[in-house]
Amino acid sequence: MSQLIASGVCALGILGLFAFERNRKVRTSWALWIPTIWVLIASSRFASQWLVTTVHPENTQRQIDGSPFDALILSGLIVVAILALVCRQRRVMTILRMNWPILLFFSYCAVSVLWSDYPDVAFKRWVKTVGDLAMVLVVITDREPSAAIKRLLARVGFLLIPLSVLLIEYYPGIGQAYSLEDGVTVYTGVTMNKNTLGLTCLILGLASLWRLVHLFRNNAHKVRQWAAHGAVLVLTLWLLYMVNSATSLACFLLGSALLVALSLPGARPARVHLIVMGLVSVAVLTLVLPDVYVYIVQALGRNTTLTGRTSLWKALLGMDTNPWFGTGFASFWLGSRLDKLWSVFSWYPNEAHNGYLEIFLNLGWIGLVLLTVLLVTGYRNVVSAFRRDPEVGALRLAYFAVAVAYNFTEAGFRMLDPIWILFLFAIIAVPEAPIRRDPANIDMPAEVDRCSGDLTAVSSHVYEGTT
Repeated sequence: MSQLIASGVCALGILGLFAFERNRKVRTSWALWIPTIWVLIASSRFASQWLVTTVHPENTQRQIDGSPFDALILSGLIVVAILALVCRQRRVMTILRMNWPILLFFSYCAVSVLWSDYPDVAFKRWVKTVGDLAMVLVVITDREPSAAIKRLLARVGFLLIPLSVLLIEYYPGIGQAYSLEDGVTVYTGVTMNKNTLGLTCLILGLASLWRLVHLFRNNAHKVRQWAAHGAVLVLTLWLLYMVNSATSLACFLLGSALLVALSLPGARPARVHLIVMGLVSVAVLTLVLPDVYVYIVQALGRNTTLTGRTSLWKALLGMDTNPWFGTGFASFWLGSRLDKLWSVFSWYPNEAHNGYLEIFLNLGWIGLVLLTVLLVTGYRNVVSAFRRDPEVGALRLAYFAVAVAYNFTEAGFRMLDPIWILFLFAIIAVPEAPIRRDPANIDMPAEVDRCSGDLTAVSSHVYEGTT
């Protein structure tokens, strides 16, 4: 099959998936496209990276300079998201007051910019991670939050999964690359490296499985939705096999087991606690008992150095950083430290491949303590959400557990990382009952309702700000 025909078939397939998923009875705000585009970028490539397909940057200066084109796109999305949130300010303020641990963590990240070696770069990166939170708020303050998260994940999955298959099979110059460490071919799809593609498959595969489990549990005879999410799940499993990312595969199996277990009759918070305790116990045993660690790693088909990660961790812990405050928000992998590490490791690492170590390097012990507060309070919020809404609560629990496990061998607690965005979605506390609308606005048209979040309202703000 030629590239042109394959591209046409892929385009028709994507349109078919969207048609099968369409539900005219459910209305979500047009503002939902803002976080959809944001997650699409976070789960694939920046706009500038579609033009330059080099897997690794040529020099460390690019890590500092960044891309003005990408910055313009991301800044525009953040501005429009904030305008949408202004239209929903009552709901947003209520949610923010309930989530002081998240605000405390973000505030400390902002303060840590002051002791960064590159405060301007650190501040720009902090703004991007605030964008992550803004996108989550746009989703959960939608007129129908449950439908909003379903549509967002479906839209991203329907686009990125088929496109990854197309690029790998018919556009190898874009969808494939060569490992600088051992020279073998790796499959990257719509992303820039195999680990990111594995993560994209992990989060989108769980989303499709979640929808299928819900359809099965409710004996729903919705053939079109069965076909759409079944097709995405099959393609996702094929991509996970091709990518051969042990972390993503293990986390996918973990999240899948959670979704299935929580869908069984009689699922209660007690079962949730047991499952999470089992996860934490396995993770701790893996780290403190060498025999258990070796057995699990070899069972996943990896060597006991976790493909060079243990050597990297040893080198990172031996570097001169402030143990209490770190190097400043998202500032460790810059300048002379990055030059030194790239001179030692031929595979050019730009992350610690451990989310907890990454937090320690950038934010120190204080950052780790605040992250622990996020995990503890977030878990409480997840369980509370499961009690109120078992369907969405099961997905939030799966993403929470997967994020905790994923960060043992990958750095996922960082800006514009899809696992970080979904972790925020999982842990954020929401009101138990919908906030009552202002009676004065009840009879107003939807396009001028300040609490509706409709894109028409956002557009009016944008127009007024440009005249």
